[in-house]
Amino acid sequence: MLASTNFLPKASAYLAGLDADWAHLIETIGCCTFEAKPEREPYEALIRAVAYQQLHAKAGDAIIARLLNLYGNTFPSPHQLLATELDTLRACGFSARKIDTIYGIANGALTGLVPTRNDAESMTDEDLITRLVKLKGIGRWTVEMLLIFTLERMDILPADDFGIVEGFKRLKKLDAAPTRKEITEIGKAWSPYRTIASWYLWRVPK
Repeated sequence: MLASTNFLPKASAYLAGLDADWAHLIETIGCCTFEAKPEREPYEALIRAVAYQQLHAKAGDAIIARLLNLYGNTFPSPHQLLATELDTLRACGFSARKIDTIYGIANGALTGLVPTRNDAESMTDEDLITRLVKLKGIGRWTVEMLLIFTLERMDILPADDFGIVEGFKRLKKLDAAPTRKEITEIGKAWSPYRTIASWYLWRVPK
């Protein structure tokens, strides 16, 4: 969780002190304005993340808007979602594979595999990842988005994220983007603010 209103400037200053490239990036972008949605339950956050998988933000926004419209512009409960016909969800823009995944998340919320917000707060990052990747269609990246944008964990580096590795490639003017193993190793220097480092890398100018 964000410890105080002074956290983000402190994180930005720490990263700016790493080297000249980071200092220039943070001077260009400005102080981090990271925003999370901590009021969401993990069940909702995971389904939203699935909607955006491999899509541009506007396409994901449209899918979620159509989904909410089915339930009076409120997010469906697990029971409501499981009672919704596949064709109805297809009309929202979900692929058959994604529908299978969100049905699995809904079932997981009912069985307890998907923890409540309160339970998730007491779990470590790796424990949550290990538990939730058991869900069909949920990989490490999706759980990392939950950790960042719902649980506000500040030391998460989604090493499989295309935007992050490409951002680092541009930041350092590399000929090729680093591998997952390489970015994980490089990112150790950004701890305990790897989430904030990720936020900046998503914004490296093209």
